[in-house]
This record gives sequence, C-alpha cells and structure tokens, in this order.
Amino acid sequence: MAENNTLLSVRNLSTFFDTEQGPAKAVQDVSFDIKPAETFALVGESGCGKSVTALSIMQLIPHPQGRIVSGKILFRNHNILELTERQMRVIRGNKIAMIFQEPMTSLNPVFTIGFQIAEAIGLHQRKNSAQAWPMAEEMLEKVHIPDPERRLYEYPHQLSGGMRQRVMIAMAISCKPSLLIADEPTTALDVTIQAQILDLLDELQQSEKMSILLITHDLGVVAQRADNVAVMYASKIVEQCSCGELFNNPLHPYTQGLLNSRPQLGVKQKRLNTIAGNVPEPLNFPSGCKFHTRCPIGCNDKRCQTAEPQLREVSPNHFAACWYAEGYDKLL
Repeated sequence: MAENNTLLSVRNLSTFFDTEQGPAKAVQDVSFDIKPAETFALVGESGCGKSVTALSIMQLIPHPQGRIVSGKILFRNHNILELTERQMRVIRGNKIAMIFQEPMTSLNPVFTIGFQIAEAIGLHQRKNSAQAWPMAEEMLEKVHIPDPERRLYEYPHQLSGGMRQRVMIAMAISCKPSLLIADEPTTALDVTIQAQILDLLDELQQSEKMSILLITHDLGVVAQRADNVAVMYASKIVEQCSCGELFNNPLHPYTQGLLNSRPQLGVKQKRLNTIAGNVPEPLNFPSGCKFHTRCPIGCNDKRCQTAEPQLREVSPNHFAACWYAEGYDKLL
C-alpha cells in the first residue's frame, strides 16, 4: 500500500494488447511510487514499455485491442482503475496531465493555439470563453512564449518545434495538475531548445509544486533532472534506485550498457559503445532473463537463459533483477 506521502503508486501493473498472434505483453508487473514535488524518471530504449505505462496511468490505452489485465494505480490512495470514464475525466487534465512525444501531431492543425488552450481550460475548469482566453494568454506567458497575445491567434504550423512544445506544456499545466507526465518532452528538438524546455519544466515544478514522471532514453537528462529512476527493459523494471546511486553503482548489465553508451568528455573514442542486438518483441520474449540474449554474462549462463530473476532490494532502496547483481544471491 502506498505511503501517506506518496502521490502516485503503481502496483504490479500489466498491460497487454491482443493480436492475431496472441497477447503482446507490453507492460508486466511494473511497480513504482512518485512523491509530491518529485521528478521520477522512467528510462529505457524504445519498445521497453515506458509510454504504455504512462498511457495506462492516464487510462488512454486503445480499446478493445489494449487492456490493463492486472495491478493497481493509486492516486492519493484511491485506485483510479476502478473509476468510470466519466470519473476519470475529472482526474485527467485536472489532476494528472501529460505531454506527448510529438507536439505537431498532438496539436490540431486547423485551430489556433489560443482556441486549443482555452478549450482545455473550459473543459476541465468549466470556464466560459471570456474567462478561458485570458487564462490561455497567462499560460503562454508562464512558458515564456514571446508576444503571447499575438501567438494566441496563430496556428501550430506557424510555430517552431520548441514553441509547439511550450504550447503543449502550457496546455498541460493550465489546470494546475499535481502530476505531469512528460513523455520524451525533448524529442526532435536541438540541444539548446532541449535545455530550455527542461529548465522550463524545472521552473514550473518549483512554482506549481507538481510532481513529474519523466519518460526518456537520454541518461544525460536523467542525471541533471531526476530524483529517482526506474530502468525498464522488455516490459519490466530491471533496476530502480535514486539517481545518484544509479550513476555511481549501476547493478544491472542493461543499465551498465546504457551508461557505457554515453559519449564521455575527454575520452577519445573512434566509435561509441553500443548494446548488441535489439529489444525483443512483446510477442516473442526469450525465456529466462529477457536481457540474456544481449548480455555478455547471460548469453553463456544457463540460469540466466532458463530462470527469470525478480526485482529485489539488493541494498537499501536499490532494487535490481539480475542473477549477477552484487548481493542478489544473498537474498535467495
């Protein structure tokens, strides 16, 4: 059960998609907690289940193909999976908001920026147009869009990628949510704009006292912004701890591989290190540890190939799912 000071508690969440070949197990047995005003990062390669986890929290899994098959999602100690769609609309946007990966596809190209923000405000806060438009302008000011009064009447295609992302953030925070889910918020933006967007999220977190679930594959972003981190691989969390602990003492070979793939200042490298192979398909996960086919240890170890390790607390507040994690065997 979630602690009293926990804003969101995900417990044993599993989300599957029905296909002609059988169920695609996109998320399996995922658990984590997010505290008030905390930045919690969910890290991993594309296809690991990060975005599906976020969509499950928002209850935006497409039906009837997708379904949450088990688990609980406790928001302020209330299981939101038990809510009706009408009840969920009160939570979605008002209490939990989400920034999607690609702002151009998330914004409607035929409506102005102001109309779309005002519509969100009117829908969730029951404001009329005369009340919502000044609030929309205030939101654009808050995300540092220059000349917000004029921008209200512009269309998405008239804005740069960075500006569109700011509009998405303005729309997400317009109802002052307690939790903001940021799904790859800096994808397709250049490095300078990425830093500006992340600084903006930090600033808004401080001013609005909101928590952030940051979904990313960029460990550089995690190092600078996150308080706690969960590393996902092939539908499951394989390591979870504080941000500092993850970078100082990574226990899972997958985490170590991600960290070793980063470019390092002052180190001459002809080529960046990579993790061999690809994330397995949810329809065809390998037996045993799902990472063993790409792991320098697991590919030669029968235990890794036949028995899947469970996520265990190897050291205080440091969890790992690896037979070779330091201290793991002592727990068995």
